[in-house]
Amino acid sequence: MSYIVSIVGRPNVGKSTLFNRLVGRKKAIVHIKSGVTRDRIYGNSEWNGVPFSIIDTGGYTSFYKKNAEKNNNNVLEKEIRNQILISVKESDVILFLVDIQMGILDTDREISQILRKLKKTILLVVNKVDNGKYMYYDTDFFLLGFSNYYCISAINGSGTGELLDRLIEILKRIRKKIRIEKNEDIPRFSVIGRPNVGKSTLINSFLEKNHHIVTNISGTTRDSLDVFYKKWGYKCILVDTPGVRKKSKISESLEFYSTMRTVKTIEYTDICLLMVDAVRGWEAQDTNIFRLIERNSKGIIILMNKWDLLLSRNFSKKNYEISIRKKIAPFDNVPIFFISAKKKVGINKILSTAHQVFQLRKNRLKTNLLNRVMLPIMQNNPPPSVKKKLITIKYCTQLPTYTPKFIFFSNFPQYIKKSYKRFIENKIRYHFDFRGVPIQIFFRKK
Repeated sequence: MSYIVSIVGRPNVGKSTLFNRLVGRKKAIVHIKSGVTRDRIYGNSEWNGVPFSIIDTGGYTSFYKKNAEKNNNNVLEKEIRNQILISVKESDVILFLVDIQMGILDTDREISQILRKLKKTILLVVNKVDNGKYMYYDTDFFLLGFSNYYCISAINGSGTGELLDRLIEILKRIRKKIRIEKNEDIPRFSVIGRPNVGKSTLINSFLEKNHHIVTNISGTTRDSLDVFYKKWGYKCILVDTPGVRKKSKISESLEFYSTMRTVKTIEYTDICLLMVDAVRGWEAQDTNIFRLIERNSKGIIILMNKWDLLLSRNFSKKNYEISIRKKIAPFDNVPIFFISAKKKVGINKILSTAHQVFQLRKNRLKTNLLNRVMLPIMQNNPPPSVKKKLITIKYCTQLPTYTPKFIFFSNFPQYIKKSYKRFIENKIRYHFDFRGVPIQIFFRKK
């Protein structure tokens, strides 16, 4: 049985702090600036042997703000409200968080009115009770229309045990269809790229619904966001990530944290879908991201988005592809798709190809086959001699690692140059299928 619990409330009441405490790690960005969380962020938690999923939501702002549609911030606020409404509809239990230090605000009353109309179990949670003096604040939270509330401090954990005990009691009574499947073998596919290239739009196109916030404002996504996907016989975790900017353009601490979150996401993913703005073309930052993925030995698929905008300019897809492969050589046998995420053009085979690359990462070549193919090649094209030393390679094998790594045993491995290493990599890729998969080659003394 899998349960879903959402944390909702106005901005800066401590939702992300509580979320991080419940999942046991800093998955959501926590910052003194309000409104940092924008999309829904999923995590897993467990209490007294009962597992459940937690959703952190963006801060809810009032519908009745003046000039609500006249600036970028309020466009985002509207989208955040939509995400919150989607979240509460998915949930079995809702944790409605308020701030004891601020008391009851009009936005809290508005949220309570919306929540009470839903046929959901709602727990009112009073946060920031960080020391005893706040327990005696003259704030009547019963005015929000709930029969009980729980005082906690998300930052130091006090009161969370009682809250979780009550939550588990409720969850044990709930009998619903399992809506989130948990399986450690399900691959993780992360959409990586510069800001505003269409990463969230692609996720929404796969899901065929507005699961992630999409606006024309660069940098809308600030956290790495996971969502379970099951369709057309494929299962995976799709991960949307913040845009990776150049270091010189990271002007505020939130941007820095978001970029670091993307780097960390790469470490824990299986396949990276590197999305590039085809109109802007392949830039140096795209190469940097590509090399970062390669160094982490993750599978790579390149997505040239907004290709529909170039069709009227008579761009040659073939020439465009050749140019990209030259820039990423020697690791150039990477699947490249020319797509329009917004119009859902060219995206049908992306996930099936990602699953193929996921399987290719597990390729294990038998030692006798590898030597039968590679030894004649190296005998006919030996490494260049250095200091009158004849360099030979007598044996090679693939290491029993999760990603493809090969060792070549030589009499003078220290003299083998990088150019020869690239030559061997090209030959391995030519004779064996490692499409979209980085491989590592090592030379050792025989």
